[in-house]
Amino acid sequence: MPRIIDVVDHTNVMDDELVYREPQGGSGDFRMGSQVIVQESQVAIFVRQGQVLDALGPGSHTLSTGNLPILSGLIGLATSGRTPFTADLYFVNLKDLPQVPWGTNPPIVLETPGKGVGVVLLITHGVIDIGVDDPMRFMKQYAVGKPILRLGDIRDRIQSMLLGELAGLLSTSGAQSIMDANRLLGDLEGAALARLNEQFAQIGMRIKAFEAKPFTAKDVPTDELRNYVDIDTWERIKRLDVANAAAGNPGAGGSLAGAGVGLGVGQSLGAAMNPEQAALQQQQQMMMNQMMMQMMQNNQQGGQQAPQQAAAPAVPQTAAEIRAYLDQLDMKLASGELSESMYDKLSQKWEARLKELGG
Repeated sequence: MPRIIDVVDHTNVMDDELVYREPQGGSGDFRMGSQVIVQESQVAIFVRQGQVLDALGPGSHTLSTGNLPILSGLIGLATSGRTPFTADLYFVNLKDLPQVPWGTNPPIVLETPGKGVGVVLLITHGVIDIGVDDPMRFMKQYAVGKPILRLGDIRDRIQSMLLGELAGLLSTSGAQSIMDANRLLGDLEGAALARLNEQFAQIGMRIKAFEAKPFTAKDVPTDELRNYVDIDTWERIKRLDVANAAAGNPGAGGSLAGAGVGLGVGQSLGAAMNPEQAALQQQQQMMMNQMMMQMMQNNQQGGQQAPQQAAAPAVPQTAAEIRAYLDQLDMKLASGELSESMYDKLSQKWEARLKELGG
């Protein structure tokens, strides 16, 4: 005769545990009159032949047809019967799992019309407090048939859902810059958290707290962009690369930095330069071209005739040119068109040069 389980509970709950089956080896043999002890922040759920049946909340329960109506009906027990029956018993942990790390891997693609290549790759990381909100629904999706379910078993699923929901919220919010995206992040940490929870409710989970570092732009080579954008966007990026190369400084091999501000889009400027030096010079050239165009427009508006042929210097020469260049850098950073890492490198270099000139 099979061994009857007369008393069953689960008290040794691990920090990252979501669901635990008792006994671990497989189905248990119970009878009406057996006791199930459920701890605070737990739910005990009976499963038979893969079907999720009755649930018991915190407390000490003597099994009967009264508290197991679905199971007793399924196995055909009489009200006073003590016939043994076989079932799986799962203890679901309802406590929040705090400070669960998450991050943008892969990065989130944000459309930025009229800026650079028209997209920026957003990266960030943070923590969430997450837990089971609907144990019956959660059991059906993830835990049936498993002796134990821990957070690591579904972490990829949680990460995928979180990033998908963030990307969806960004696309519908009208955000077109890193600053816009960061405003949305701040909103999610407050009242808009309910919007993030809508999809998680479908799997029986909840996010109780959401924290994230500000978005920054991920620097990637041009060819790597094809891994993140659709074919139409990729073709547009390639066309823009060709156009910028044709319009750039022939001696420098063409400037592609203007096509990928904040994305690290660029090409080598020759064997004498390493990739970092090439990116810096490309960015300098683009910024100086813009500065000189603005100066020419100002001259025309003031009644002065602009030179018929004006070429922007390869680098700023005078203190005034350097100050104007630094102003341009500040505006590019504020608008999200320039990554923080590139801004720091350029501004440090030219502020040092300005001091040398006594500016």
